[in-house]
Amino acid sequence: MRALTWHGKSDMRCDTVPDPKIEHPRDAIIKVTACAICGSDLHLYDGVMPSMKSGDIIGHETMGEVVEVGSENKALNIGDRVVVPFTISCGECFFCKRGFFSGCERSNPNHAMAEKMWGHSPAGLFGYSHMLGGYSGGQAEYLRVPFADVGPIKVPEGLSDEQVLFLSDIFPTGYMAADFCNIQRGDTIAIWGCGPVGQFAIRSAFLLGAERVIAIDTVPERLAMAQAGGAQTLDFKTDDIFDRIQELTHGRGADACIDAVGTEPDMGSGFDAVVDRVKVATFMGTDRPHVLRQAIHCCRNFGTVSIVGVYGGMLDKVPMGSAINRGLTFRMAQTPVQHYLPSLMERVVKGEIDPSFVITHRATLEEGPELYKTFRDKKDGCIKVVLKP
Repeated sequence: MRALTWHGKSDMRCDTVPDPKIEHPRDAIIKVTACAICGSDLHLYDGVMPSMKSGDIIGHETMGEVVEVGSENKALNIGDRVVVPFTISCGECFFCKRGFFSGCERSNPNHAMAEKMWGHSPAGLFGYSHMLGGYSGGQAEYLRVPFADVGPIKVPEGLSDEQVLFLSDIFPTGYMAADFCNIQRGDTIAIWGCGPVGQFAIRSAFLLGAERVIAIDTVPERLAMAQAGGAQTLDFKTDDIFDRIQELTHGRGADACIDAVGTEPDMGSGFDAVVDRVKVATFMGTDRPHVLRQAIHCCRNFGTVSIVGVYGGMLDKVPMGSAINRGLTFRMAQTPVQHYLPSLMERVVKGEIDPSFVITHRATLEEGPELYKTFRDKKDGCIKVVLKP
């Protein structure tokens, strides 16, 4: 089959690789009908995530048609259309039973590697390094899905691939970001990053009752899409973000702040952002938390900071004194997608949201490597790429 594979920093290729096979009785094989390039994939493209190996198949936003089912899998049938969560979860362990599917204790065979980095291991992920399981990803013609009787959700009749594909990751992630904010009537939510996750966080905040959303970015196409979703936008290159949020909230600060950017922010030209870049470039640091620092300072007393942007290692000079003395609540996670899937699918079926609004580019797998570069460089108005194998 054809698949997108990682061969080093800025080196994605469309290669011919072996077809996947059933390896466990609970597995399923799906023929991929649509997949997407995620902002998190850019951390692989930029060589930020450790434990990648040349030839790894990447991608974790995937859906398709079931073509083979393991002997113990009673949940799926050949021919079912399914969306596959990016988190691989057994459904039976301590965390899965409590709905914390992204903390699954059984799905990462390389948990010892993750434990050295983070103390404990999260769930395995599709196409996202050997530290997180070494699973082949879904930017391919076929995908093996472990624990396929727990993860994939069947697609109701009448919905297109593009309406449901993003239930695999970015819609639940953006929704979780807003859900973490415990939104009350009249709240103002500030969101850093108007990429795909930020766009879903904007719309989710309004679905959950926010009165106002302030969205921060600098890319014109992203700001325009945020405005179309009802947000008031700030351009970090021309606005002093702290001063503007203070002004818009009469000096109180935003009720909750969402970091939808993570470890590789383009935003920020202050001294701390420059120091972050120098430390990462000289291997004295792993992440650049400028956005998180700013979100903390912009949040009102006893507000919430919701973090869904990906960080990989140690964060430097995070203003914990501000957070502690002002009573901030931090909430963060890799999204337990399975927890959110039923309710979000229902919102799509009811027409409350059409997730396809975020798509700007459609292409084949063969065009994938070039579109990684386009997406990374924010060229050609590229916000979200969908690939059709």
